[in-house]
Amino acid sequence: MTPSITLLGPQRRPTLDRVLSSLGIDGPVAVVNAGWQERESDDAEILALAGGQAVNLRLFSRWMDALRADPEYAAAEREHRQVLDELRQLYLIRLDHALQAESAVTARTDGHAHTLAMASADAMEAVRLLDATHLARVAELHDDFYGTWRLEERGTIAAHRAEVRELLSGAQCLVVAGGHVGDLIRVLHLFHLSPHVPPRVVAWSAGAMALTPRVVLFHDRAAQGASLTEVFDAGIGVVAGLVLLPHARRRLLTDDVLRMSVLARRFAPDSCLVLDDGVRVDLGPDGALPPDARVVGVNGLITEGTAA
Repeated sequence: MTPSITLLGPQRRPTLDRVLSSLGIDGPVAVVNAGWQERESDDAEILALAGGQAVNLRLFSRWMDALRADPEYAAAEREHRQVLDELRQLYLIRLDHALQAESAVTARTDGHAHTLAMASADAMEAVRLLDATHLARVAELHDDFYGTWRLEERGTIAAHRAEVRELLSGAQCLVVAGGHVGDLIRVLHLFHLSPHVPPRVVAWSAGAMALTPRVVLFHDRAAQGASLTEVFDAGIGVVAGLVLLPHARRRLLTDDVLRMSVLARRFAPDSCLVLDDGVRVDLGPDGALPPDARVVGVNGLITEGTAA
């Protein structure tokens, strides 16, 4: 059964308790705050907001325990991460050139309109193909790695998976907080959460991104200058058809219509959903966006409803 998903904006002023109450959640809640990494155990606030029966799945702690208990696997995982990092750096080199080419072609005005439009569309398609190919390569590396190491048969990891599965089986809702999205994705896959997600899921920031099949990293306002918007990895895929943009007003040049248009066209037909402070989006049973959802349209404007 597909879970009902509620996506929230950043929880600087927490609304989790009110959201859970509005959803009628009065039983056990499973919490993932592994994105906080070593601060995962600093969970008093989030557990209080999630209710008296809330339990922290402690996925980061379990991951560290598995690495200590299984040095052979730990070494293999480090090597796997190094390979993924190398692949990412090579992708970013190619992506930089592809985006520059798309920008240069789109900026041309000295030609026939139809010819320019075809060239611009082809340049964008080259970027989209590069994104898709990179994501497929990442998936291939993951499949090879997990196929080789068969984590369901490795004692410590298998035991933790069983404990997590048991906790999820009794939960009414899964809450996934933000933090480091790379570590979040890693532990969600490592402990095989996707088949055992309870009927309700509430997530925000990186936690929301980790639910999608295509995690996109972005930052137009970084101190060192705008970084490339990149396809990073696959999340657990319980939220489909969306590219999630938490902290959009702090991280995106939302008043740059051309830049936003490129973003929307690049990831179409998926909708780029804006998750700013105070935002709440209750997805429909089929994952559909409600009419008041704020998305980046292909015209570059942030509008309510599905992308234009």
